[in-house]
Amino acid sequence: MRIPAELLPADGRFCCGPSKIRPAAVESLSDVAQSFLGTSHRQKTVKDQVARLRQGISSFFGLPEGYEVIIGNGGTTAFWEVATFSLIRDKAQFATFGEFGAKFAKAVKDAPFLSAPTVHKGEPGSASFLVAEEGVDAYGITQNETSTGVAVPVERVAADGLMLHDATSAAGGLAVDLTQSDVYYFAPQKCFASDGGLWIALLSPAAIARAEEIKASGRYIPAFLDLVTAIENSRLEQTLNTPALATIFLAAEQTDWMNAQGGLSWAANRTAESAGIIYQWAEKSEVATPFVTDPALRSNVVATIDFADSVDAAKLAKVLRENGIVDTEPYRKLGRNQLRIALYPAIEPSDVQALTASIDWVIEHL
Repeated sequence: MRIPAELLPADGRFCCGPSKIRPAAVESLSDVAQSFLGTSHRQKTVKDQVARLRQGISSFFGLPEGYEVIIGNGGTTAFWEVATFSLIRDKAQFATFGEFGAKFAKAVKDAPFLSAPTVHKGEPGSASFLVAEEGVDAYGITQNETSTGVAVPVERVAADGLMLHDATSAAGGLAVDLTQSDVYYFAPQKCFASDGGLWIALLSPAAIARAEEIKASGRYIPAFLDLVTAIENSRLEQTLNTPALATIFLAAEQTDWMNAQGGLSWAANRTAESAGIIYQWAEKSEVATPFVTDPALRSNVVATIDFADSVDAAKLAKVLRENGIVDTEPYRKLGRNQLRIALYPAIEPSDVQALTASIDWVIEHL
């Protein structure tokens, strides 16, 4: 089944991670390949790119005074363990409403040196929220749940506990007031249009002080997960272990590109435009509907669209893939008859519009 060429997106990549990398960024990497790739990460050539990334992110988010951009290896999954060892003094509270928020809560629950966390659990497609609780020294929530397409505001709920926000798929595409967070962490393979393997954390002075306090307490912290070590290395424009050089460069390239377009406000408006296209299309469709029923919780960076039983979403995704529109399948563990579509800043809103036309064509011809 061949979708007419005039209906197809110019770029058919809609994966929620690893996400679309702009061709211009790849060309820029190619231009510096011989002087950058395959060189020492302790030398100026690579340190300059680390500095470029950190400075670009600081500018993009308008970092509050005293906050720092810290970088380490391993992605968000590794940072959950970093936070478990280096940021939680004893008891944490979590609000979970999908696969990824639940994973951080489990890591803390499994830690033998911490008290059992309080967990507020929401069903997929809905949200749960944090509440002030006596004895809690760290609060964790996901700003955007990549598995379900639910997004919640970044808000401080208590004055005496660190606020940890998993922004893996939100950072760079959703608005945020960083004064409401102490630890705003993410990975670059989504809105920052790079590959995986890094974690990036925007830390408040209180978060930095907490990491230093816990390390000074004598708690055993594996070297790879030592946040204080990551802080010290980041200040030297490097990571403790060898990073993926291409990942650093591509993330810096995307950051500079978004800053040149207008920064976070531009990026948030762009994803909102794409989200408006996909959700309005679904609401008007006779066979499609947004999975997240509450419009206030619908993500502008990850759209999940349910289909009526008369439409086989798996077959629909297969036909789209055969026509170069790839990675629209739902999150594997959610098990719904739906498509999941990335709306990150690198994705053109016009391509989202073309995607909806292509979906309509396929449904009509199946």
